[in-house]
Amino acid sequence: MKKYVCDTCGWEYDPAVGVPEAGIAPGTAFEDLPEDFECPLCGVGKDQFSEAE
Repeated sequence: MKKYVCDTCGWEYDPAVGVPEAGIAPGTAFEDLPEDFECPLCGVGKDQFSEAE
């Protein structure tokens, strides 16, 4: 599974880790995140994320 990075603040979503504090279980692909998912650091939507290189 691919990692994604927030274009605004640089926070990285790692699907192997998920975001347990936001109820996102490890193993959740970025594509499977809810449409209203927001960056835990800056609050932008998932449309503001890019695939990490």
